[in-house]
Amino acid sequence: MSDFEAVVDAVRERVDPTPAERRALAAAAERLADRAREAIADLPVDADVVQVGSTARGTWVAGDRDIDLFVRFPSDLPRDALEAYGLQVGNAVLPDGREEYAEHPYVKGEFEGYDVDLVPCYRLDAATDIQSAVDRTPFHNAYLEARLTDDLAADVRLCKQFLKGVGAYGSDLRTRGFSGYLTELLVVEYGGFRETLEAMRGWRPPVVVDPEDHAAASFDDPLVVVDPTDPERNVAAVVAAENVARVIHYAREFLADPGEAVFEPSTPDPLTAADVREHVADRGTTPLAVVFDAPDLVDDQLYPQLYRSRDGLARGLDDRGFSVLRAATWARDRAVLFAELAVSELPAVERHEGPPVYVESHAEGFYEKYAAGEDAYGPFLDGDRYVVERAREVRTAREFAERRLADVALGTHVESVVEAGDYDVLTGGDVASLADEFGAEFAAYFDPRV
Repeated sequence: MSDFEAVVDAVRERVDPTPAERRALAAAAERLADRAREAIADLPVDADVVQVGSTARGTWVAGDRDIDLFVRFPSDLPRDALEAYGLQVGNAVLPDGREEYAEHPYVKGEFEGYDVDLVPCYRLDAATDIQSAVDRTPFHNAYLEARLTDDLAADVRLCKQFLKGVGAYGSDLRTRGFSGYLTELLVVEYGGFRETLEAMRGWRPPVVVDPEDHAAASFDDPLVVVDPTDPERNVAAVVAAENVARVIHYAREFLADPGEAVFEPSTPDPLTAADVREHVADRGTTPLAVVFDAPDLVDDQLYPQLYRSRDGLARGLDDRGFSVLRAATWARDRAVLFAELAVSELPAVERHEGPPVYVESHAEGFYEKYAAGEDAYGPFLDGDRYVVERAREVRTAREFAERRLADVALGTHVESVVEAGDYDVLTGGDVASLADEFGAEFAAYFDPRV
């Protein structure tokens, strides 16, 4: 037996649900479906119930306890009626559940220890006729059920655990990784777990996978997996370039030297405030943190705004000469935009170049503007251009974050926080005060891994 096979066999023992787990989940799902059918019987419309997702397809990893039930309504039912009937069924099936909202409301709750999503959708003839995004899901289920053998389903479980272990699993907008459906499509397309790793090892973005040879649309993403049920959709649209690179790296590493550790996510021990101060001192850089109460948003709304704000802060600092080494963002009760600077303080003057002298109208305007003032050195010539050395608007990164942060691109809710001045700025060793809340994030930041 090869090292690869030995590792895979050992991991299978952990990720494959036992027969007892399978029976228990199937029985719970059927009891839920019976409840849903009873609730549907009280409605003035016809509807049916279908179980979808990994637990329906046998691709769930041992320990996962999710059941997804979709209630399908006639395609000509008005949207408000679909939402009302969907909530009526959901609340009847899960009386202690809660209503949540994706593209339209659905009910989420617990049943016999399982996490349940009960989602209304339209019953359609083709995924291209969708009226809401969730309408595709039953088509995804049917497509994969027709193609997943027991061996392929087992390999999907391995691939999911591999992606979890390397930190690239999850299509939420915080992780921006591989969804379960995407993982299943790749394993089916390539023919197994090892074959998927072999393919990943050779990926050169942009990568295009088109299971049904649709070739119906073009996408500007590092990884394109054309939805076999809807050629206008890239299943991998959410996957960040960094996560594509991550799986390439780990596929290459694992195939060269198989080991079980790659299948287990690693969480670093949180740093203390003293640890953070020591790292800051050793690196000789200046960290800067913009800290505010995290907006009351679900992660899929919050993190895109935080990523945009992190990037805006980093660009703003870089553009003004503060030389950002790296930037990050974290959120718990509070949110942090974090930037580590190679330069935190600049001279009182900055160089400002004008147009070449021979660009007459613009050159004259530049010269007259600064020649008439007293706050600049010059104008003088450097080559064929007018140049002045003028007073710098902000000299320190802290001053920029306190006074000019509203000038950069920020997420909508973060922008509101900044405009109201409801944030604090920490620099240098003072960022260590965040360690009680963000010790694990500091640990990952100061010991970065692929």
